[in-house]
Amino acid sequence: MELFYVSLLSLFILLVSVSLHFLFYKNKSASGGTLPPGRTGWPVLGESLEFLSTGWKGHPEKFIFDRIAKYSSSVFRTHLLGEKAVVFCGASGNKFLFSNENKLVQAWWPSSVDKVFPSSTQTSSKEEAIKMRKMLPNFLKPEALQRYVGIMDHIARRHFADGWENKDEIVVFPLAKNYTFWLACRLFISVEDPDHVNKFAEPFNLLASGLISIPIDLPGTPFYKAIKASNFIRKELVSIIKQRKIDLAEGKATPTQDILSHMLLTSDENGKFMHELDIADKILGLLIGGHDTASSACTFIVKYLAELPEIYEGVYKEQMEIANSKKPGELLNWDDIQKMKYSWNVACEVLRLAPPLQGAFREALSDFMYNGFSIPKGWKIYWSANSTHRNPEFFREPEKFDPSRFEGSGPAPYSFVPFGGGPRMCPGKEYARLEILVFMHHLVKRFRWEKMIPDEKIVVNPMPIPAKGLPVRLHPHN
Repeated sequence: MELFYVSLLSLFILLVSVSLHFLFYKNKSASGGTLPPGRTGWPVLGESLEFLSTGWKGHPEKFIFDRIAKYSSSVFRTHLLGEKAVVFCGASGNKFLFSNENKLVQAWWPSSVDKVFPSSTQTSSKEEAIKMRKMLPNFLKPEALQRYVGIMDHIARRHFADGWENKDEIVVFPLAKNYTFWLACRLFISVEDPDHVNKFAEPFNLLASGLISIPIDLPGTPFYKAIKASNFIRKELVSIIKQRKIDLAEGKATPTQDILSHMLLTSDENGKFMHELDIADKILGLLIGGHDTASSACTFIVKYLAELPEIYEGVYKEQMEIANSKKPGELLNWDDIQKMKYSWNVACEVLRLAPPLQGAFREALSDFMYNGFSIPKGWKIYWSANSTHRNPEFFREPEKFDPSRFEGSGPAPYSFVPFGGGPRMCPGKEYARLEILVFMHHLVKRFRWEKMIPDEKIVVNPMPIPAKGLPVRLHPHN
């Protein structure tokens, strides 16, 4: 009995000690500094469900602004996707992270991404992304992009002829995805046949939906579907790669016709060429990045132009001046794109209010201090576009649609970040600008339209999309 009481007393002292430890030291990091204010939420899940659910409800900024208000801080700690995390808010947070890329922080993806994009060389998705960023500039610099304008115009004409013309009503988002995916297939792997493109389309939708999701690999979950879809697409890409090798050897394909040819013929610093599966993975990532975000932007351009007739008139006037300057059948060119200044301001305002890239993760390479708080090595850091895009500190009347914000010198540095910033700014920014402007040109040249669901809900998963895909009623110009 005495042993029982001694054990009970020891347990009581232990519990009190642990409680006091958490009471007095819960805000201390391993390096001795004070952690940012915040909470870790539920065991294992942390605050992931609330982080994701605010997006599903159409207000991803709520997760950020609720905590900024609660903690009176532009940095707070949380627990997301199975990781201890800190959220940096505002232009100063963006500047700090973008300026310290590969110094204090580096890109980070959830481990689930490596399961969707397994590499046969056993390197991480981070290392593979670094290789890709070295390879892409040759295809995404202005002199290369100039060659793409005519191809984009050609695909856009076919897209609108097949999917929009002679129809009274259409659903915008699936069509926008079709347009941007068709372009990506044509420019990255020279696949242009609509039937071949459509074979990839649905698996890509499943892959994009499940890529950044709770990584539960069970039948029926988005993550499980994403893995199955990636395996299917990978097999299809490998068959295209094998055929391209034959065509290159026989002179039926050229070394500079697309990114696929370049990957097949370019060795690394050790003289080694990429495995077919590695090329398939990189093309897979490019096809996602090259169409998914732009399709969201195109959809919201249609949404806002339907809601704001005065904005539509400005875009229509600019695009018709360009259209009327062309000979019958003449394709758009680089000079035409440079004339679309108002249209691009409108597109930028759409990207501010509905950024396809909601934010991104970094990982702390070492312990460091930020705003008086300690950020421990290994912790994940998330930056959010909405922390500035919808913040009145950076954009007066942030809910108002105002393209004039982008005239002159435009928004303050690090406040408008739909493509990220610093060394990791999206290398496809100019590519996206081209495909969006070509889309706008053909859209307003052909139609006026009206929304069929005036108050359609917006869902963010992981990009913003109208819940019903944005059905509209078309009114062709005479």
